[in-house]
Amino acid sequence: MPLTPSDQKRGLDPWGDDTDEAAKAPYKTLNRDEAQALMANNPYAVSPWRVITVQVAVGVGVALLAGLVTARWDVVWSALYGAGVVVVPGALLARGMTSALTSVSPGASAVGFMFWEMVKIGVAVVLLVLASRIVQPLSWPALLVGLVACTKVYWLALVWRRR
Repeated sequence: MPLTPSDQKRGLDPWGDDTDEAAKAPYKTLNRDEAQALMANNPYAVSPWRVITVQVAVGVGVALLAGLVTARWDVVWSALYGAGVVVVPGALLARGMTSALTSVSPGASAVGFMFWEMVKIGVAVVLLVLASRIVQPLSWPALLVGLVACTKVYWLALVWRRR
């Protein structure tokens, strides 16, 4: 049943986010020092570069473990390449999203995120397609283990946010 104008005036409009109270709500534009202090005190912020660094460490760890278990260099390089399939596109996304151009406005940030996410996916697909040409001989199981282990680091970022 549609709401009448009188219902909307009484605040019964469930979609009425633009009510007079919301329009009159005070807000304060932060200066640089206040914004930096707010970001420093934000317990939920996780740097994308921290995630990339941990992904690199996990990838190297998986490759070393694979080398110890199999004693084969092709398995080590395959696991490292699998980690690279996650780390390189992730670093491109992090670099693109932390650039000054994407922080100009919320619209630019949203478009920038979509663009850099497409770049990330495209680079990851190209790296996977080229895997058998770059790593000779290629061990697909080792590559996939390195890839999955580095991808799971994103879950650790969620755990870091809760601390």
